[in-house]
Amino acid sequence: MTTSPTLLESTAPAPAGMPRSVDPRSTRLPGLDGLRAIAVAAVILYHLGSGILPGGFIGVDVFFVISGFLITGLLMREKDSQARIRLAGFWVRRARRLLPALGLVVVVSATLALVIGGNPLVHLGRQVLGAATFSSNWLSIAAAQIYFDETSPELFRNLWSLAVEEQFYLVWPVVILLVLALRSRRARLLVVVAIGAASATAMILLASTGDLSRVYYGSDTHSFGLAIGATLAILHRDWPSSTGPTARRALPPVAVVSILGILAIALALPAGAAFTYRGGLLLVALLTALAIAGAVVSRVGAALDWPPLRWIGARSYGLYLWHWPVWVLVTAALPSLSSSGSGWMLGVIALVLTVGAAAASYRFIEQPIHRTGFRAVVAGWLGSGPRTAPRIIGIVSSAALIAALVGTTGVAIAADPGTTDAQAVIEKGSKSVAPARPRPSPTAATPPALPGGDQIDAIGDSVMLASAPELQAGFPGIQIDAVVSRQLSSAPAIVQGMRDSGTLRPVLLIGLGTNGPIDRQSLDQIRSIVGPRHEIVVVNVQAPRGWTDEVNVTLTRFAQQYRSVELANWRDAISSRLDLLARDQIHPGAAGGVIYVRAVTDALQRLAELPPSRSPNDFGLAGVPL
Repeated sequence: MTTSPTLLESTAPAPAGMPRSVDPRSTRLPGLDGLRAIAVAAVILYHLGSGILPGGFIGVDVFFVISGFLITGLLMREKDSQARIRLAGFWVRRARRLLPALGLVVVVSATLALVIGGNPLVHLGRQVLGAATFSSNWLSIAAAQIYFDETSPELFRNLWSLAVEEQFYLVWPVVILLVLALRSRRARLLVVVAIGAASATAMILLASTGDLSRVYYGSDTHSFGLAIGATLAILHRDWPSSTGPTARRALPPVAVVSILGILAIALALPAGAAFTYRGGLLLVALLTALAIAGAVVSRVGAALDWPPLRWIGARSYGLYLWHWPVWVLVTAALPSLSSSGSGWMLGVIALVLTVGAAAASYRFIEQPIHRTGFRAVVAGWLGSGPRTAPRIIGIVSSAALIAALVGTTGVAIAADPGTTDAQAVIEKGSKSVAPARPRPSPTAATPPALPGGDQIDAIGDSVMLASAPELQAGFPGIQIDAVVSRQLSSAPAIVQGMRDSGTLRPVLLIGLGTNGPIDRQSLDQIRSIVGPRHEIVVVNVQAPRGWTDEVNVTLTRFAQQYRSVELANWRDAISSRLDLLARDQIHPGAAGGVIYVRAVTDALQRLAELPPSRSPNDFGLAGVPL
């Protein structure tokens, strides 16, 4: 998440005779507030919008590019004007801008988590340590936390990106000093481009290992956006003298197309797609750089300076800091809204609270301290007049409030229950799942009317994992392969491996779709791998997420098309007993697991009661699916 450096907040006019939008030395660059508003809106809609913007997480990468561009430009301007970069002064300014709002979010959110109790307290100590030491991303990697994991919505998970930027602020001024020591402008560009290329390459290579948490959180693998922004700042140093008429004409439409491209990616790019880490996020960074390049030299910047966008962009730091803790706290405090199917109301409530908190933080904390510094603000609070009784009471009350918030944060850390209720049921299920072992190939013998567990392979996500003890009790010998945060797109490769090893059983149970949208192609691919003689049961989804209705429609249509495929209607089976789920309204406990097994049993019974197929391909004489 980026911030609003001094470069962006000044409103000094451009030199006389120079169009404001193309002035390379302007203390405020047009359009950047609008781009930041688009970025923070994308992230907020991704988290609060119940699937409205499945790729909205790319807003963070937009921020990275903007931040790299602004900070590098700021450092080079200081070097040009003062012949040096005062590192201590730079770091103090960054601290003024970042730490007050961050500290407020941490102590207020932790105190509210203590009041609410339960899930928001889980792993709070590690998260507060990460916030205090600018290491949230690396601590999350060490703890094997997954950014996209819905089972453990940590209170300060969003601080990972702030940690990446804070580490950038600590290291980058020194790097820029070394880069600027090079006499050749081309050499400077090559060094910064090489840094960005190394980071992007590391992400692409490490993504192939499957450890997406390491890839997404890593400062080394996720810094290419910052480097791309820095490269643009070096190029921008010589604008407009180095920008010819052709480039000036081309950049505005390029900027518009780039912004539209970013929005299209936010609408379509799923977090679990391989392309996300093998070029998708890099593409977002490059499009952002083109959008910035066009905005600062054309009327595109003026359009992005539309007052509502500027208002949001100026407060984007606070909006980003507050939105996720507020969402976690509201969800934990109002579980009845999720259970009633009104999850969208949680998003609206969280959004209103977020905007209010961010606006207040900007007005009373961020701006005063950023303009005048910590000491001046404290002195202003204390005042210089006579120490009257009301002033003394106000000062003592403020100090007591701060001390109380810090103290309750410590109590909240000590109250950590260790695991969320969803994690507890998942871990119970995980312990019951036997390790995978070779299985004999199915024989030609006719299976019984209702297949036994030794004839069933089950592939699923954390919902199936939570139901694993009940599945094993209901179907002794069932082979379960369930993993937290798994998506349907990974299932075809798993099924293909089972078929290649000769261990594929006659019945395949698929319980996927909780963690994101699904595509029909994956389902058809699975059926093509197993063949029409194998039976498939697909379990539909219960979750307060925006994509679940579409997922369930796709699963239903798939089951209706083929006689060898049946739907286990888990959603309808559990809909009247959501009290048997964890507070996330997704993961079943033991009693909910029994209902899960009942839904699967009913589906298997319907398959067993079908008359014999007239065709090995499950089609009638007219080619109509049976």
